[in-house]
Amino acid sequence: MRILVLYCHPNPESYGAALHRATVESLEAAGHDVDDCDLYAEGFDPVLSRQERLGYHDLATNTAPVQAHVDRLKAAEALVLVFPVWNFGLPALLKGYLDRVFLPGVSFGLVDGRTQGLLSHIRKVAVVTTYGATRWRAFLMGDPPRRYCTRVLRAVTRFTASVTYLAHYDMNRATDETRAAFLERVRSRLSAL
Repeated sequence: MRILVLYCHPNPESYGAALHRATVESLEAAGHDVDDCDLYAEGFDPVLSRQERLGYHDLATNTAPVQAHVDRLKAAEALVLVFPVWNFGLPALLKGYLDRVFLPGVSFGLVDGRTQGLLSHIRKVAVVTTYGATRWRAFLMGDPPRRYCTRVLRAVTRFTASVTYLAHYDMNRATDETRAAFLERVRSRLSAL
């Protein structure tokens, strides 16, 4: 299966980077064709310009500024996101990617004023993430990243797409043992994707 991995973390020596490496290695070892998109390393510009917003609904030209990323997304059969949760949200760079690449005519279409998902070729979605907060605190805050990844991504991909959400909560009090156990869980679950 062709898998697009979207990785978003600025520090190549972080635990997030270790999760990214484990993700890519596990998917490749399982025989998948991995397109590894490191948003920081690739210098992705997350800013939706005024001109892009003005042309947002022009299906003939709206993809031009990000065409290479649109092509990679359209080639994928599965999508794996690896990112830290910051301030109970997605990192700005990842949010900017979603705003600029998940465009009308790419990830959704408007039919009689209603949105319809267009990424039906994506059969599986997986998320590997970390939270500073506990699961309970994230729940009390509404857990926007989990909701986005398990609801919105499902709505624009194949509606029956399986969604795997792997989260290491309470990173503020994580130990070597909890981090190692989560890395092993990521390897195990993604090897079976």
